[in-house]
Amino acid sequence: MKPARKITVEVPTELLRRAQRSTGEGVTATVRRGLALAAASRAYEELRKLRGRIRISVDVETLREDR
Repeated sequence: MKPARKITVEVPTELLRRAQRSTGEGVTATVRRGLALAAASRAYEELRKLRGRIRISVDVETLREDR
């Protein structure tokens, strides 16, 4: 595991409960997943901005042969 930083966070009880129910994991894993999703959302925004600007040509048959 990469170096970690220990933090203390106050979150609404109901929000944490719902998030844990959604992930099926404990507090630490749930918070980590939420932070990863928040970080990834920025990358998704940048990719959405490129929509329609980049042309990608994909030949399905060639992809199938590559298996």
